Amino acid sequence: METHIVVSGVRSPVLDTGPAGSAEAIVFVHGSPGDAADWQDLMSKVGGFARTVALTMPGYGGADKPADFPYTTDGYARHLRGALRELGISRVHLVAHDLGVAWGLAWAAADTSALGSLTMMDLGALPGYRWHRYARTYRRPILGELLLRLANRRAVESAIKAGSRHAIPAEFIDRAVKVYADAASRRAILSYYRATNLADDTVRVATTLANANPQTLVVWGGGDPYVPVSYAQLQKTFFARARVAVLPDSGHWPFIDDPAGVAAEVVPFLRGQVSPN
Repeated sequence: METHIVVSGVRSPVLDTGPAGSAEAIVFVHGSPGDAADWQDLMSKVGGFARTVALTMPGYGGADKPADFPYTTDGYARHLRGALRELGISRVHLVAHDLGVAWGLAWAAADTSALGSLTMMDLGALPGYRWHRYARTYRRPILGELLLRLANRRAVESAIKAGSRHAIPAEFIDRAVKVYADAASRRAILSYYRATNLADDTVRVATTLANANPQTLVVWGGGDPYVPVSYAQLQKTFFARARVAVLPDSGHWPFIDDPAGVAAEVVPFLRGQVSPN
């Protein structure tokens, strides 16, 4: 079911499947560029045993993109907290990718009692991380605006395919192109990158979560050119119970370029975490 929620006047589209109204849910958080539709395939595989929710975060897809939204890690965490409250979810099995991991970790660090389990894809605690080359350009005035305005389909497809030996669905590329074609989305993306030190943000919240020691699954594309796979095993430093799965032929979007490989890791993990009906 597709619906929407409003948090502090900001609207986010929501996909909500499985047992309606359950206070326990698997909650999917996309990265950049992305939206709730990124998770439809994986949601279909876990919706049989749990409520599954995916929302589109401000600045992306069909969500609102107000100029005055706080496009920061903590700003996104507050929006997620409000969304969960609106949806009546009090126990969360978080599944997040890319920047969605940073936003989700920041939410969890402020509400550890609500975190049931944690699944992180191609991002986590990133001590010493240096932004990838596109991000470094985003952070530069004028050059960042120019780069995003030039993000046509060919350029976006090349960036998404980098590091992967699998095919990328055309529909996923089309959605990413639409994000970059939208002036308000470009403004949101640039605002976040320019306001954020990702290494500091992720280490801060992961350190806070260390005492909670959540059940954790880490999934990483072995060919990820944007967040090196060397960070995958490093997550055990922060999350003592983490199990790490590296998909050797995948890039930065393993749930898109290797959905079967991701499902083989994620589905049994989540089945083991969700409370029996």
